[in-house]
Amino acid sequence: MSEAPSLILRRHGLRPKKSWGQNFLGSDHHLDAIADACGIEPGDTVVELGAGLGHLTRKLAARGAKVVAVERDRDLVPVLREELAGLEVEIVEANAATVDLAPIRERAGRGLIVVGNLPYHLSTEILFHVESQRRHVRRMVFLLQKEVTDRIAADPGGKEYGVLSVLLQLHADVDVPHHVPAGAFTPPPEVESAVVRLEVRAAPRADPGDEALFRKVVKGAFVQRRKTVANSLKGAAVAPAEALARALEAAGIDPGRRAETLSVEEFAALTRALLAA
Repeated sequence: MSEAPSLILRRHGLRPKKSWGQNFLGSDHHLDAIADACGIEPGDTVVELGAGLGHLTRKLAARGAKVVAVERDRDLVPVLREELAGLEVEIVEANAATVDLAPIRERAGRGLIVVGNLPYHLSTEILFHVESQRRHVRRMVFLLQKEVTDRIAADPGGKEYGVLSVLLQLHADVDVPHHVPAGAFTPPPEVESAVVRLEVRAAPRADPGDEALFRKVVKGAFVQRRKTVANSLKGAAVAPAEALARALEAAGIDPGRRAETLSVEEFAALTRALLAA
């Protein structure tokens, strides 16, 4: 049974840093669910972002993974070294938002599993940092604010569907396998949390032709959600009005639709049409 985070913190004379968004999870039920969602196989290397007090780290190591535990809090690094002594865990003092996965992938010899209980105020930044290194990753499992996981996993047509949904679903299959109530954390956050799993695809869901333009189109389309996709993209200066009109027609997209109704495939088709226009 995992030791309560409050006891470990007290033993080391520490308190959670509110400004860092530290909410420690010590529930075996929820920790096991996160570790199970990783789908660890013999020989896997798992990179844990924000290892904290080592609760999840232990669960990952117990499943046979070679764990690289990343933690930027200098006060917690010695705690991890002491608490995880004897386990096959490499502890790295680094920032999850800037960590380079390439050398870890090279040593591992296969795609990495990246997992972490991410601070809410940095979750999007860290998500896109890891996603930008997807060639080194085969699976991502993150514990995030439920509102964010809802947006990542959303289907077209709902209010949750937006930039996060489209950009992340282009290269990953997404599901939300587990929910975690606020009371499971120390200290409890003010929101509910959930686990999101992103299975990196061997090929994108659709070919946009130019991913930089794809991102620009997606972000521009959602700038003013209540407007039509044509007006929103026009307002965001994504392309001249005439080129935009031709591209929408070529992609078979009614300019009167709203961005939230367009699938990932349609956004890719629109991007290709804009390139051609």
